Amino acid sequence: MLTEIRIAGFGGQGVILATHILGRAASVHEGRFATMTQSYGPEARGGAASASLIVSDEPILFPYVTHPDILVVMSQEAYTRFTPEARPGGFLLVEEDLVRLDRKAQGLRIYGIPATRFAEELGKKMVLNVIMTGFLCAITGAISIEAARRSVADSVPARFRDLNLQAFDKGVQYGQELLVRGPQVLENSEELVLEGDV
Repeated sequence: MLTEIRIAGFGGQGVILATHILGRAASVHEGRFATMTQSYGPEARGGAASASLIVSDEPILFPYVTHPDILVVMSQEAYTRFTPEARPGGFLLVEEDLVRLDRKAQGLRIYGIPATRFAEELGKKMVLNVIMTGFLCAITGAISIEAARRSVADSVPARFRDLNLQAFDKGVQYGQELLVRGPQVLENSEELVLEGDV
């Protein structure tokens, strides 16, 4: 089985690290194949950033994501740019305080989390990426929670390990709670304000 994942947002949100954690979890802790590519603007913070990951049980012949099965967006720009590429019926995970949905998201399984707010409650805004990582694992099952948690512990500086594990657990917990309710549905999208609407 092959799964395409894209995580996108802006510089400073830890997009690259989140994708690295998932790739390490799959390859090192689950014994699967994984390839990662990344793209970011020239700005250190605030510019567009995205990273893509392919995870497979067999060797990967083409390393680039074309139609992600799982799309994580942490900024409005990322949502606008990448949502049209998402595979129909795939997962769309959004930072709900930073992303406003429109009809581009129809046909996707949508789950939102206030990751930035949760990170601030934990005392460090920088762990929002790890919250999103836990959220992704809980919602999609693409990477096991256990493997990803071990990868978090391996991938962050020792002095921040406990904080990051708390952040990961917060994302997992919130994701498991949302699964009970199911994804958001955009069938009744008359309420949405769309580009070009008067």
